[in-house]
Amino acid sequence: MSILVDDDTRVVVQGITGGEGKFHAEQMIDYGTNVVAGAVPGKGGEEAAGVPVYDTVRGAAREEDADAAVIFVPPAFAADALFEALDSPVDLVVAITEGIPQQDMASVYKRLQETDTALVGPNCPGVITPGEAKLGILPGNIFSDGDVGLVSRSGTLTYQVVDSLTQRGIGQTTAVGIGGDPIIGTDFVGALERFEADPETEAVVMCGEIGGEDEEEAAHYIAENMDTPVAGFIAGRTAPPGKRMGHAGAIVGSSGAGTAESKINALNDAGVPVGDTPEEVADHIEGFL
Repeated sequence: MSILVDDDTRVVVQGITGGEGKFHAEQMIDYGTNVVAGAVPGKGGEEAAGVPVYDTVRGAAREEDADAAVIFVPPAFAADALFEALDSPVDLVVAITEGIPQQDMASVYKRLQETDTALVGPNCPGVITPGEAKLGILPGNIFSDGDVGLVSRSGTLTYQVVDSLTQRGIGQTTAVGIGGDPIIGTDFVGALERFEADPETEAVVMCGEIGGEDEEEAAHYIAENMDTPVAGFIAGRTAPPGKRMGHAGAIVGSSGAGTAESKINALNDAGVPVGDTPEEVADHIEGFL
């Protein structure tokens, strides 16, 4: 099985007539993803990447039975695209856009809580169920189908860990890049809940980084609720306090909150082994299986 996406997922690409949107829509189609439409205001009736374009996500969902949307829209307009997707019948929204203002995302997050829609991102690489569907910018060639789930705040870490797993013949059920912004949709706990409920996910990799308390909250959830074994990786061990490292959410306050040490300790206390390298993470997963 899988979580969030599979070969039945019918995708509408918001921003498909732009350079990024068209390129990645074509990449998703080449991978085998069932991209059925694009949505761009004022472009209805056109065609891009070999699929029809509609003015709205609602129109694409109605006419093409789309149930997921992926957003390639510039930051200034991304909140409007998110509101449009959340007000449509789709069940899943994946926001790739980086640099959405936090004030905009605060409004989007409030609206998200009023819906049953799952949001992944923003500022994320997307979601992939190997051999079935990918929504986003993940390099499909490094993934292989199998029984290990992965959730990560970092796209680069996702690729490194997955490559280590694949090289050992360890495939993946689904990989979810949740994004590194301070305000996101699906978080670690949300993804872990889905993996725990998936009978074919036999182990999970969780890749975190400095900043915030999401990893500590995930550690508490794992200890209290998960039978599926989890291995972890935490990036940013040498980051100085007060300096942002990469993602907008990757910053350690002067109080010491959000440090790599606090996250590693919380995960270890929950019975989660934390690798120093992607290869060590793969070692732990190999030991679970």
